[in-house]
Amino acid sequence: MKNGPASHAVTLPLETPSPLDSLGDASRDPALLGAVAEQAARELLREGESPNTRASYRSAMRYWAAWFAATYEKPLCLPVPVAAVIRFIVDHADRTTSEGLSAAMPASVDRALVDAGHKAALGTPALSTVVHRISVLSKAHQLAGEVNPCADEAVRELLAKTRRAYARRGVTPHKQQALTKEPLDALLATCDESLRGVRDRALLLFAWATGGRRRSEVAAATMSSLRRIAPGAYLYTLTHSKTNQSGAQRPQDTKPLVGAAAAAMDAWLAASGVTAGALFRRVRKGGHVGEALSAAAVRDIVKERCLLAGIEGEFSAHSLRSGFVTEAGRQNMPLAETMAMTGHQSVASVVGYFRSEASLASSIARLFDDNAD
Repeated sequence: MKNGPASHAVTLPLETPSPLDSLGDASRDPALLGAVAEQAARELLREGESPNTRASYRSAMRYWAAWFAATYEKPLCLPVPVAAVIRFIVDHADRTTSEGLSAAMPASVDRALVDAGHKAALGTPALSTVVHRISVLSKAHQLAGEVNPCADEAVRELLAKTRRAYARRGVTPHKQQALTKEPLDALLATCDESLRGVRDRALLLFAWATGGRRRSEVAAATMSSLRRIAPGAYLYTLTHSKTNQSGAQRPQDTKPLVGAAAAAMDAWLAASGVTAGALFRRVRKGGHVGEALSAAAVRDIVKERCLLAGIEGEFSAHSLRSGFVTEAGRQNMPLAETMAMTGHQSVASVVGYFRSEASLASSIARLFDDNAD
């Protein structure tokens, strides 16, 4: 198999290559970027990209560098040979053998990656993790202007057949459990009248009732986007989201906050004294309101409240989003209205959230019973 032009070393794994790398050094030539302009452009590129995306890219490239060094005993360079990408897939994906499921990664390499902290445990990762790391390597080649081994027909076919093999074994993508109305009520019951309890009640209801906001969107919520239009009623404008990266003004990005969710927001704003800046803040010892919550802190609040409520299962901040959609399905809410609240652009994506518990409430599930004599 052809591996493309000669390899050259790249700086890994701190940052993926940038399109700016090919524009030249400081110069008076207007066709080239000067040092100050180049740095400013780089900062804009980084700011315009999600912090979570940057972190996941860095993590994936660190893993690629570690696996490549452990396997070939040399630094990772771009372009990566096609054969190496194929070996990466077979090293990390289970296949059926006469002795059961097995992967090709040598035990010594697997152990080295675990000991160095690049893997949490021995064995194969989830297929979604493998696919993500292939996607990140592909993006790195695109940005560097190198021949992309991930686009090679042999790699594409192997990855497609691997997906089919997993599907035939009944291996499905892992999903966090949904926080529908009943378990959400249990979480809210753990929120007392302390400042932290008042904040968490407002945060949980805000995230759920405005369409299942992502943890990054909750952490980024600001007072300037919240407008009180009547007693017990707010409008919240989502200025930036996964499906609106450019911050375009769209009518569907204005979400209502009413009822119990609005009352909880009233209580939080009155108790915290927040009038500008971040909507949800850290509560320090002594009841002092601090800086804005991070996305990780939003996740931790959900997990902590689940633990306090004694709810068994795997829940995360995303459980609020899936819970909203699942509850909408349970209550037979119109799909268009549900999508308007969540911001989903794909019907297939929304339908994917309608878990089995939502289908249990469907009339079609009782088609025989309802028509029985």
